[in-house]
Amino acid sequence: QVQVEESGGGLVQVGGSLRLSCAASGRTFKTRAMGWFRQAPGKEREFVAAISRFGNTYDGDAVTGRVTISRDNAGNTIYLQMSSLKPEDTAVYSCAVGGSAVTMVQKYEADYWGQGTQVTVPS
Repeated sequence: QVQVEESGGGLVQVGGSLRLSCAASGRTFKTRAMGWFRQAPGKEREFVAAISRFGNTYDGDAVTGRVTISRDNAGNTIYLQMSSLKPEDTAVYSCAVGGSAVTMVQKYEADYWGQGTQVTVPS
């Protein structure tokens, strides 16, 4: 059974930093893309960042320059380092595992999803 589990969310002050982690288990994910999406109350899901199986990275327009996505050597855990956080970054951040990072970016599609972790940046 595939499990995707996020951690690292919390309350952060404006301008602060936070690192989210996502661990995928149950299968070998080294050959798959992994990424992050977020959804704020009343808003649609938004792409945040993705990393391909080759290590190519992609950032969403709203977070470009403020996030770094990385992957451990085993390929089953990814990290999202966020900095210069703003109140509009407040959302539930969900991890996704899929076949293609480009598909994640363009179609918001993935094969497996985590439950999400809350990030709150109060104004």
